[in-house]
Amino acid sequence: MSFAISYQLEKELSVEEFKSVLERSTLGERRPISDTERLAAMLANADLIVTARDNGLLVGVSRAMTDFAFCTYLSDLAVDETYQKKGIGKELIRQTQLAAPQAKLILLSAPKAVEYYPKIGMKHHAHCYFIDSIEELH
Repeated sequence: MSFAISYQLEKELSVEEFKSVLERSTLGERRPISDTERLAAMLANADLIVTARDNGLLVGVSRAMTDFAFCTYLSDLAVDETYQKKGIGKELIRQTQLAAPQAKLILLSAPKAVEYYPKIGMKHHAHCYFIDSIEELH
């Protein structure tokens, strides 16, 4: 099977396509895929959405927030399981970085992808902290 993948910035990605690729990548296990309004807000408030398509079919997506000068946070990197191990994730990261070349790209890895990022040249950083809700702050 031969793949002709096209990559593009795609600000108007539909919620339905986004949800579908999240499900087909397993990232849907850690995203609010049953909450359509929340998915719509995630897309509407992203600064960069890069898609990978195979003859029109969405097979990968990178969704990021950035100031275009210092920091780009790559919130979602999803590639359809059928299309994994073909360089699509790496190219989505590259295209995201090209859209904000002065900014450092930062992400939190999904548990299943921890070993992937060093293989493509990303550096591990041990000093990351987060809270899930304001109630956790004390």
